[in-house]
Amino acid sequence: MNRRDFLLATTAFAIALPSAAAYAQTRDPAKLRVALLPDENATTIIQNAQPLKTHLERALAKEIELVVTTDYSSMIEAMRFGRIEIAYFGPFSYVLAKSRAPDIEPFAVGIERGLSTYNSVLIATAGGPVSKVDDIRDKPFGFGDQASTSSHLIPRAHLLRKGLVGGRDYKIVHLGTHDGVARAVQNGQVPAGALSKQILDSLTKRNAIDGAKIVQIDLSDPIPNYPMTMQGNLAPQLREAIRKAILEIKDPEILKAFRVEGFAPTDDKAYDILRETAKILELDLSKLRG
Repeated sequence: MNRRDFLLATTAFAIALPSAAAYAQTRDPAKLRVALLPDENATTIIQNAQPLKTHLERALAKEIELVVTTDYSSMIEAMRFGRIEIAYFGPFSYVLAKSRAPDIEPFAVGIERGLSTYNSVLIATAGGPVSKVDDIRDKPFGFGDQASTSSHLIPRAHLLRKGLVGGRDYKIVHLGTHDGVARAVQNGQVPAGALSKQILDSLTKRNAIDGAKIVQIDLSDPIPNYPMTMQGNLAPQLREAIRKAILEIKDPEILKAFRVEGFAPTDDKAYDILRETAKILELDLSKLRG
């Protein structure tokens, strides 16, 4: 074969092969790994999500593996490196994940009482040294995970607007999870803390927290609700099937696990308010550990 024929042959072969970009958009794995936010005990989360697993296996005709990572950071990294296909992020942990994995796509958001927003609640130990926001000054304050929206970012910005700067006017204590914050405040390990109002209501309803041992001292402004996201490199027909399977969920047992009444479409712009809040707190998303 002469040089001209060789070049023609190799060019034709290259054209026949799918490009890397085309291949990247056609992932259709037999098993989908679905990560759920580690905001409570992992065993409880997995148990409560079994109806979701059954629903997705039927709707998508694929094996579904439920995943609860050790913390928000490991969940973000798992999404970044393609170790999970679908993830139910907290709003701020989604923003962090998006900053590191630009191709991920938020496509559904939880709806409760007709709204796609929720609140952070500031709580204190009943009968303790904190009965109003200003009492937090010079005391420890319990937050959840560093990448938590309603158990760190939003309440910290809320306290800043009230004139309380974390690390200067009060001691920042990270306790990992929402229920960890609630228990620490209930038991007087920290005099006050913050978590999702939805999660607190769920904990007290299940008697996991004694509502008589805590008091609610303030409530944040509305926060955009938790987004369901997926990898952008999945095949288009699979992405559409996933979108449809989540948005059409009506089973109360599935919705109960997410503390919502249903799901509605969403997009990345809905979470710009959290990027703006991070700027207020002077948090560098590129450097913040998720």
